[in-house]
Parts: sequence; C-alpha cells; structure tokens
Amino acid sequence: MDATGTPFSTLIRDASHEHHGRVGTSAFMSGLLGGRLGVAAYARYTEQLWFVYRALEDAAGTLRDDPVAGPFIRPELMRAPELERDLAHLRGPGWRSGVRAMPATAAYAARITECARDWPAGYVAHHYTRYMGDLSGGQVVRDRAEKAWGFARKGDGVRFYVFEGVPNPAAFKRTYRALLDAVDVDDLEKQRVVEECRRAYEHNSAVFHELDAEFPLSA
Repeated sequence: MDATGTPFSTLIRDASHEHHGRVGTSAFMSGLLGGRLGVAAYARYTEQLWFVYRALEDAAGTLRDDPVAGPFIRPELMRAPELERDLAHLRGPGWRSGVRAMPATAAYAARITECARDWPAGYVAHHYTRYMGDLSGGQVVRDRAEKAWGFARKGDGVRFYVFEGVPNPAAFKRTYRALLDAVDVDDLEKQRVVEECRRAYEHNSAVFHELDAEFPLSA
C-alpha cells in the first residue's frame, strides 16, 4: 500500500483505466472486431505483437532472479512460441523473412528492452499492461477471429489468446494483483511504475494509430 493505504495493484488499475478505453475504441480494433477489416489486417497485428512479446520474453531469463521483476516471470504466460505458431499458420513456414516492425512497434519493444536492462520495476509495468490485458480482452479478439476466418477453436491462428497454463484466469489475476501489492519499493518508485504503465498504453496506442494508417476504413 502507499501512504494513503491504497494497494499498489489498485493504483495501477485506476491509472490505466482510461487508456483501456482508448485502445478498445481505436479505429483499427473496432474495424477488426466489427468485421470491416480482413485477415491481412489481423496477420499484421499479430506480427506486431510478436515483436513486443519477444522483447518482454527475451529479458525473462536475466530477470528471473531479480527481487522486483522475478516473481512476475511466469512460464505459463509466455506468448512468443504461440505467436510463432500463429504466424506460421497465417503467413506460411517462411514467415520470419517477411515480418517487419512498424516504427511505433520498434519504439515500444525498445522501451521494454531498456526497462528490462536498466529498471526492473519499469519492466513490471509493461508486463502488467500486456499480459493482464491480453488475458482479459484478448478473448474477444479470439472469438471474432475464429468466426470471421474459420480458425479452429483455440487452434492455429489464435493460439496467442489461449493461455493453456492458466485454467482459471480470475484466480490467476488475483494472484498477480497480490504480487503487485507485495512489490517492495517506496511510494515514489510506485508512482514511477504507474507512470510507466501509462507510457506502455501510449506505446500501444501508437501501434494502433499506425495500423489505422495501414488499414484505413472506407467511409
């Protein structure tokens, strides 16, 4: 808790609430969920996720023993292998030669890498915004993708959204919030982490903005 008695997990949740809404109402995501964008847009979005999650998970080994970030390194959350299966399904076996990060994605991944190297508490901010967001809202995207493009239920093409190692997401999120509340840093550092959560959402919004430009919706 901070000096006001507010749990750290609550501070983070409240600070990021407005940003959740912005992402959910982005033109790209609205078009994707509304059936106005095709599978090419979905595949492009999946590519960008791969770059972001590679940055998160490439750092996991070095942070596993860190007193702040270490407790959050959970193998059941790892998404890069699932994204690679999805991309092989979407793009074919040679998908690696064709993927490219948009500028906003590259900046997002670079910030994650920087935090992982220099500021483990900041890495936790990015860990929270990505994994908790995709564990929750990502299920809406999965359902839409399965119906729109005929992917097998929880199969190749949507495996990113299937957390097989998390059979009870609600219980897992309670455990995760308890980990946040147990982080042993002072109030000033907690506020810095909250600000980094906001920054993470801004990076995510910038990715959607560039996707908007690549896949403009017709009037």
